[in-house]
Amino acid sequence: MKLMFISDIHGISTNLSKIKEIFQKNNCDKLVVLGDLYYIGPRNQMIEGYNIKEVEEFLESLQDKLVCMRGNCDSDVDIMVSNFPIIENLSLIMMENRDIYITHGHIYNETNWQKENSILVYGHFHTPFIKRVETNYYINPGSISLPRKTYPPTYLILTEEKATIYDIDENIIMEEDLV
Repeated sequence: MKLMFISDIHGISTNLSKIKEIFQKNNCDKLVVLGDLYYIGPRNQMIEGYNIKEVEEFLESLQDKLVCMRGNCDSDVDIMVSNFPIIENLSLIMMENRDIYITHGHIYNETNWQKENSILVYGHFHTPFIKRVETNYYINPGSISLPRKTYPPTYLILTEEKATIYDIDENIIMEEDLV
């Protein structure tokens, strides 16, 4: 199984057509969106590309392959008007040999996780990373719309064997074999 992860869209549609193209070109099985779909948030300035309707259309166009988590900026109204399910707090994707736990990251993350021998993938922090701590992997795809620090917009492709974070131009930012 090949999974593509994006996070923290925040209503900005700028990179979504490119993400769809990459998703299809790589024959990914699922697009996992780790929350913060529509609202830009009170700390961010309005930027070019903010278009909630285009974000909704993008998500709906992939809804048969979409797994979508609720982020801390996603409201009950967002969930009500979306034509696809949005999962609360924590979910599980079972691969052939691995279980992948997914969440937004504002509740469960590296500092609040108790399950050993696990892979936890989360967004929220807008900074990409792949960390191995003892028996666990913590993976963050970064933000496709509002990256922090000096990172460009990023996404993650995850298979049973490997986690790879790419920038929007398909350059590898970081990669880790999952042993």
